[in-house]
Amino acid sequence: MSTSTPPTTRLRVSLLAVAVTAALSATGVQATAAPQPDPTSVTVNAAFEQAADKYGVPRDLLVAVGYGETHLDGHHGQPSQDRGYGVMHLVSNPVNHSLAKAAALTGHSRAELRHDTAANIEGGAAVLRAHADELGLNRAERRDLGAWYPVVARYSNAKGATAALYADTVYRFLAKGVTANAAGEKVTVAGRSVAPDKSAYRNTLKADGFGTMSEDYPPAHWVPASPSNYNSGRSADISTIVIHVVQGSYDGSIGWFQNPEAESSAHYIVRSSDGDITQMVRDSDTAWHARGGNPYSVGIEHEGFIDNPSWFTDAMYRSSAALTKHLADRYGIPKDRAHIVGHSEVPGNDHTDPGPNWNWDYYMQLVGGSGGDNPPPPPPPSTGKHWVDTFADAPGYASPSDTTETGTLNKGTNYVYCKAQGRDITDNSGNHNHWWLRTDLDSGPGGQYVPAYYLSRWGNDEARDNDGNEIPDC
Repeated sequence: MSTSTPPTTRLRVSLLAVAVTAALSATGVQATAAPQPDPTSVTVNAAFEQAADKYGVPRDLLVAVGYGETHLDGHHGQPSQDRGYGVMHLVSNPVNHSLAKAAALTGHSRAELRHDTAANIEGGAAVLRAHADELGLNRAERRDLGAWYPVVARYSNAKGATAALYADTVYRFLAKGVTANAAGEKVTVAGRSVAPDKSAYRNTLKADGFGTMSEDYPPAHWVPASPSNYNSGRSADISTIVIHVVQGSYDGSIGWFQNPEAESSAHYIVRSSDGDITQMVRDSDTAWHARGGNPYSVGIEHEGFIDNPSWFTDAMYRSSAALTKHLADRYGIPKDRAHIVGHSEVPGNDHTDPGPNWNWDYYMQLVGGSGGDNPPPPPPPSTGKHWVDTFADAPGYASPSDTTETGTLNKGTNYVYCKAQGRDITDNSGNHNHWWLRTDLDSGPGGQYVPAYYLSRWGNDEARDNDGNEIPDC
């Protein structure tokens, strides 16, 4: 994730706007008769009311769509993994242009729609209304929550079963109700019985494969990712399980991994609200989720955003932990924090998920393994110990061994964490040393040991980084 945060326009409470809205509601006068206030001066609740009224979208439906996308968290204008912005997740990527559509419909700039919550909510309402018009909903139908089902499905920009799955999620929130904190405000939707009009999507779930269960993990749905987003087969045995947070919604992530332009995927995705799981890449294939860690790992994505703990429900933890336990048992992976790791702990990655709100102690307890100490994260490039050395280059160098083949560890490309004593190794030039360095090379968090040979800047039995600092013992 980017560490830069663009300027954010904070919503200011406008007592006048609240008073006007209350007065109009009491007298039965339509709010559209009043001048529209500057969207940066209204509360979140008022923004939903005004956007719903202006575009003829049911207010509770508008809230439920936003809650399903982001839990009503705009994330300070930072994009989701598929480049969606704001509370309503207005998207700008090669296949979804809802941000541009919202700008054209509302007159707000794309920057406003990304960073201003009230403008973003208006943009979401405008896009929903445009879809309703395209589908021919008349005024009476627009008053019926159930009639909006195909509109909500279309808002997802997905096709077939994935779009239906998205709409089902929104209508589940309408049935259960919503309570969320948005910019310090409490936003609610009262639960009610709704009969969505699914006629346009009848049987599409089964037809598109959502009725098929996973062969690798039978409790999961099987929905294949685009073949453009993963490699067939593996080049290494499975030894690690990587925990991710997708920075987006469950349904949106399924659609994104089906998109050939995504250039990313995961083996499994877990839903926040109920722990539902979809598998998108077979265990035997290599998903693109953790850079150099891809060949030896299984990636599990979790719906949500790392900075909002409301996504990490007990249902999600329990369902994900059951999957992880199954994978560990099936592939002989130790149930510890050296082999069940976060994306941020995989060497060579610059991501921060699952982040500080992920409860590792509880998760490992559910998995049935040992928590133990967290594996040391790979040092970032600015602080890592950059190395120039010779190291074993043959299979089997994973621990101090009798390997004598050599290769070159190029300056600035790998990191060394610590050193341990092992069998004395002599290279082709006669240099020798019995120190072995734990690096980020290959198979798993913390990498593997490689032999450290004598260099002119070292004394015997020493291992120092390029700045001359001694490497600590493992």
